[in-house]
Amino acid sequence: MSKEKQFVKEITPQNEDFSRWYIDVIRKADLMDYAPVKGCIVFKPDGYELWELCQRELDARFKETGHRNAYFPLFIPESFFMKEKEHVEGFNPELPWVTEAGGEKLEERLAIRPTSETIIGHMYSKWIQSYRDLPLMINQWANVVRWEKRTLPFLRTSEFLWQEGHTAHETEDEARRETMQMLEIYRNFVEGFLAIPVIVGQKTPSEKFAGAVDTYSIEAMMKDGKAVQAGTSHYLGQNFAKAFDIKYLDRENQQQHVFTTSWGVSTRLIGAIIMVHGDDRGLALPPKVAPTQVIMIPIGPAKTRDQVVDRTYELQKQLKDAGIRVRVDDRPDQSPGWKFNEYEMRGIPIRLELGPRDLENGQTVLVARTGGEKRIVSQEKLVEEVGRMLDEIQQNMFIQAKAFMDSHFYSVDTLDEMKQRIQQERGFFLAGWCGSEACEHQVKEETGATSRNIPFEVKEHKTKCLVCEESAKHTVVFAKAY
Repeated sequence: MSKEKQFVKEITPQNEDFSRWYIDVIRKADLMDYAPVKGCIVFKPDGYELWELCQRELDARFKETGHRNAYFPLFIPESFFMKEKEHVEGFNPELPWVTEAGGEKLEERLAIRPTSETIIGHMYSKWIQSYRDLPLMINQWANVVRWEKRTLPFLRTSEFLWQEGHTAHETEDEARRETMQMLEIYRNFVEGFLAIPVIVGQKTPSEKFAGAVDTYSIEAMMKDGKAVQAGTSHYLGQNFAKAFDIKYLDRENQQQHVFTTSWGVSTRLIGAIIMVHGDDRGLALPPKVAPTQVIMIPIGPAKTRDQVVDRTYELQKQLKDAGIRVRVDDRPDQSPGWKFNEYEMRGIPIRLELGPRDLENGQTVLVARTGGEKRIVSQEKLVEEVGRMLDEIQQNMFIQAKAFMDSHFYSVDTLDEMKQRIQQERGFFLAGWCGSEACEHQVKEETGATSRNIPFEVKEHKTKCLVCEESAKHTVVFAKAY
């Protein structure tokens, strides 16, 4: 049996071993391969195309709001990290260092970029002189390196791809508006484009970005009940401005420090797409982010094959001209049944079948990857029907993911209750918190769950801390997380 014919095999069921299911799916769907360096992966075309579509969509949204792209160096002098104490303490355990180059030891160690606040802060201090230079709003698409001890493809790797926005403003109010604007762009993108519902809120002080005044996040629930931080937006205040001396001459001719922000999402979104929407048959891709939205499969005996294939390509052109991402699989050496299984496993939203009888009747058969709905539609109305079906699939995938999240969202009042529930249930836990880091730490120690964020919207406000039972300052979402 050829390697190709062995491709569609059984996938470990999610309820048997979710981690094994995840690895099975990404390998069988050909999204990535393991690199020779531990913790690193190779993005294969099918995986990278998912990132390209995310990148294209987000890039357009950033540019609509006045941001421009630039690129900053991968290597950052060690002295830069020393300028913002909290920042270096936060990242030091994960930093890889370059100590030698060209056969000679370097005078100063160079960090391989874990994030770019320091190098960008240095450059902004040169570029910003006057209020006329503000706001300065730059984004970069880049790779970053964080030497992770435990890795999982896409979700946590030693090197990953991301975008990081960095802006500088005249006033705190303007910088805070920017922080919230970007958080909303992320929420809208993840929910509307990736069909992933999220919890929007503020990180607790112990979970905020190292060097930030405030960090805000969107948190998504995977099908095993664990959380993935799907995006963050940070209000940095004047911390980095003072560390890197980013000043401007204001309208009264006085020197002032700027207020800065940073915000980012990464290729962990690919892992989230897989874990939120996938099932025991493999990937299930929301149409907006699917590299191929429709797979066309001509079927029937050899004597009618040429006619069927010719008509398939004619219909493909109509779909392509309408902006639909469509491919034809007319390989004669694979059975239609095998192809059906393969493309289901690859998560393509719609399968289009065309056989000799369909040709006679001027129709095609459309099958949805999620739900398995089968529609017979006339070829004359194909473009319109495919467009409608893609919209419905996108909407239904969000509704299903939201229903799953809602049904795995629990309210707890005490730590003992949470410990008991977390052993029996998978999901997010809403609880009161007094604001003490000791209580937050105790939750983590005894349950393995961390605070995900203090949500902006909750159905019930808790009045007592789940640990010490003192008055709750906040209602917090706790969960085990990737």
